[in-house]
Amino acid sequence: MKVENKVGQRVPEVTFQTRENDNWVKRTTADIFKGKKVVVFSLPGAYTPTCSSAQLPRYNELAAAFRQNGVSEVICLSVNDAFVMNAWKSAQNAANVTFLPDGNGEFTEKMGMLCDKTAIGFGKRSWRYSMLVNDGVIEKIFVEPDKDGDPFEVSDADTMLEAINPKAAKPEFVSIITRDGCPHCARAKKLLDAKGFQYEELKLGPALTSRSIRAMTGRSTVPQVFIGGKHIGGADDLEKHFANK
Repeated sequence: MKVENKVGQRVPEVTFQTRENDNWVKRTTADIFKGKKVVVFSLPGAYTPTCSSAQLPRYNELAAAFRQNGVSEVICLSVNDAFVMNAWKSAQNAANVTFLPDGNGEFTEKMGMLCDKTAIGFGKRSWRYSMLVNDGVIEKIFVEPDKDGDPFEVSDADTMLEAINPKAAKPEFVSIITRDGCPHCARAKKLLDAKGFQYEELKLGPALTSRSIRAMTGRSTVPQVFIGGKHIGGADDLEKHFANK
């Protein structure tokens, strides 16, 4: 779809019907944007493949980097109701992103981003785009090209962060393999927490055994820490890694 350049325009005045603690809460455009710098990314639908596997997870991962570069809030907007958006947020474990339901498509239509997805049973949905909004005014906007299907080329989190600050530091991916009751695992996690690392914890169990650890690392002990695709090792190795930084 073809969209006019909206840089310098104000975002539409609407009221969003959200759900907080099982109560309806109305949030206006002013509540969300006034006096703040906000990143918004809008997508065709909750639980859909590209949205769930690529766009949302990366914005969640880079939320801290956005905050370090002056962004107050990262918002995911979709033409879905509040119940669906809240359930999707929980399923995605996306605690760093605010989910904003545009159930009636009012904001999306006023943005000129409402598109017809009836051919796949979606009805009216949002075209995929992202924008940086400063005190209600659009400073940057990235709209996916007018192509068939569901293009995902410019509205990603990395493109937005680089547009805000080309030299912005990005977090490294960290995973740690642990076992319940392991004091060395607790020590390694404490080290990662102290350094401000977010990490994925994988616990030993039926799906992950000591044989698996040996196959991946050549060791059978826990913890085993991986940072940025590199195997660091156990808690002692992690201490040495940070000491050499």
